[in-house]
Amino acid sequence: MSRVDDDFVVVFCTAPPGEADALARTLVEEHLAACVNISPVRSCYIWEGKLNRDDEALLIIKARKSRFEPIRDRILMLHSYAVPEIIALPIVAGHQPYLDWLSGSD
Repeated sequence: MSRVDDDFVVVFCTAPPGEADALARTLVEEHLAACVNISPVRSCYIWEGKLNRDDEALLIIKARKSRFEPIRDRILMLHSYAVPEIIALPIVAGHQPYLDWLSGSD
C-alpha cells in the first residue's frame, strides 16, 4: 500500500437509478473522473420535515482533487434533485498500480 499526497478524492453522489448511468458516463467522457462505480442503495433521510426511504444509485467517483469543483458543477447541471449529495473524501493510501492508473487517466 502506498501513501498519496492528497492528489485524489472519492466523490459520493446519490441519484435516482434512472439518472446514474448518464451522470457517470458524462463525468468519464468529459475527463472529469477516471472511474465511476454505480451501486444500488436504499436511503433513509428527512426532507422537508418528512421521513423518506428511497431506492437510489450511489455514484462512487474517483478523480483528481483539483477536479472536484468541475465535477460538482457538472452534477448540479444534470441532477434532478434540488440538493444532491456531493461529498469528497481524500484517498490517503492505495494499491500503487491502481494509483498509477488513476494518475495517468487524465
